[in-house]
Amino acid sequence: MSVSYKEMPSRYLTPPDYTDRDLETLPDSSERDLELLVTDRHVESDGVISLHLTSATDQQLPQWSPGAHIDVVVSDGIIRQYSLCGELSGTNQWRIGILREPNSRGGSEFIHTNINVGDKLQARGPRNNFHLVESQRYLFIAGGIGITPILPMVRHVADQGLPWTLLYGGRSRKSMAFLEELQEIEGGDLVLAPEDEVGLLDLEAYLGTPSDNTSVYCCGPGPLLDVVEALCLEWPAGALQIERFAASARPIASGEAFDVEVKGRNIKTHVPAHETMLEVLENAGCEIQSSCRAGICGTCLVYVTEGTPEHHDDILTDEQQASNKVMLPCVSRSKTASLSIKLVDDVEE
Repeated sequence: MSVSYKEMPSRYLTPPDYTDRDLETLPDSSERDLELLVTDRHVESDGVISLHLTSATDQQLPQWSPGAHIDVVVSDGIIRQYSLCGELSGTNQWRIGILREPNSRGGSEFIHTNINVGDKLQARGPRNNFHLVESQRYLFIAGGIGITPILPMVRHVADQGLPWTLLYGGRSRKSMAFLEELQEIEGGDLVLAPEDEVGLLDLEAYLGTPSDNTSVYCCGPGPLLDVVEALCLEWPAGALQIERFAASARPIASGEAFDVEVKGRNIKTHVPAHETMLEVLENAGCEIQSSCRAGICGTCLVYVTEGTPEHHDDILTDEQQASNKVMLPCVSRSKTASLSIKLVDDVEE
């Protein structure tokens, strides 16, 4: 029986330990505040543009690795994450790709409508929650705008001379960004699946039999990720790594009230059942950067010094959650009557 990610219900699947990232990799120590200048703007496909960015202060841009993203202040304090998808070698220019979301919360619509060459953007980063690990071979799976973090991964693996396969699906060929660039990358197999031409990606053909020497990377819409997770349940631990653009369906949080203390800030406050920890901390005067408020971006991460968090995010690994040393206050709560935390800005390097 074939599995269709069009028909697959969105649901929470408890993943195995998909990554070997250290706790110390969150947050990325290389991230910093940046003022960026838009030097070029391209239409990459129907609904997708790319922006080429340089430092507006003539500074060298930080180095980054495949899978990294930057946080961009779009307007009125709205922060959105965009994957870096340009050349890895350059520290003088970055590129991001932006899909014009039909139900935009204000980020992509603003950029498509208002941001042009010569404009400046405030950003922070880069940060990487989607690391490319060493492997004998790679299977990349991208759906729609999910190609943006995958593209530099494919380039890097191809440059290393390692075997790779990319499955890339989209509504139509016109909607699929960076096709010409992908077709120029040599040394691997590119499988394109415009839905209006060939239907959905045949995921079972590539994931039906587990492999001991293949790393699987997937980014795209939630239903696609859910199917890939289901098909990889029998694969070795660490084989699959995913990045979500929207929150998965999670178990409902307990809703129990708890107290929280912010070390070094002389703040002790109460988190009622009907409010998030992030909202309460902000109301108490804590300046915590946040973006998705859905547990998928990692921007609001804090360190836990006492107590046991109740995790409800989609970004921390099983190992990171089990350590109870970090949490995302936008969605997570507490299993204990109280928590003590430290803000990222208060942790000494």
